Amino acid sequence: MPTPKHKPLTPKRPPPPPPPPSSNAVAPDNSPTTRAHTSLQQSPHKKSGGGNPSKSTKLFRRMKSVFRSFPVISPPCKMPAVSMHTGGRMHEGGHIHGGKQMTGTLFGHRKSRVNLAIQENSRCLPLLVLELSIQTGKLLQDMGLGLVRIALECEKNPSEKIKLIDEPIWTMYCNGRKVGYAVKRDPTDDDLKVMQVLHAVSMGAGVLPAGESGGGEAAAVGEGELTYMRAHFEKVVGSKDSETYYMMNPDGNSGPELSIFFVRV
Repeated sequence: MPTPKHKPLTPKRPPPPPPPPSSNAVAPDNSPTTRAHTSLQQSPHKKSGGGNPSKSTKLFRRMKSVFRSFPVISPPCKMPAVSMHTGGRMHEGGHIHGGKQMTGTLFGHRKSRVNLAIQENSRCLPLLVLELSIQTGKLLQDMGLGLVRIALECEKNPSEKIKLIDEPIWTMYCNGRKVGYAVKRDPTDDDLKVMQVLHAVSMGAGVLPAGESGGGEAAAVGEGELTYMRAHFEKVVGSKDSETYYMMNPDGNSGPELSIFFVRV
């Protein structure tokens, strides 16, 4: 019986190499997204934080979703003992002894929460942006009636080495009455747009058009027009756990219209 013949096995050819990329192909854009164009400069005394979020920013992100549901506890408000007639004596020209002049801006839609931005000057990026638990229109109304004192308190944690203004959340008092919480956040594109529009304004108050406020016409209709008030603030450092910002009148004679106390207790 004849043996069957088997065809010799031929080695498999390797798969052909992929075709070269076309000259018209567009490479994917892996570059990081950039914010809206702004001419604001980095503060000369602020260290660059690199690309990684800070410890306080991570903590804020964890707490942001729950801070509004915190139980209401009403401890006594502990304002630092800084007197305009002793430790806070006035220089000629309206400056406070030992104080450093900063630029402060209160802004927000009249029916929404007011924001506070602190800059070294009006052409620098904000060093601090706080969202306060009081409506913009209400705060401006109170300021028109007399001196407003805002105290922001947070609990001291010896195990964490955080600068005072880097604390993520504060209990807020207005003229001795607890009104909720204040939250520190990174400046948004809308915040930077407002700062950019106001970069040539050293002090003043007014209303920004809807197209320049960053919120759009819908926000302006639903929450009222975007109002701002900008002035010079005198920063007085009491200790590593207390700082005070006094908003000064342009004439420098009648003392501060607004005082903001940061206290870690």
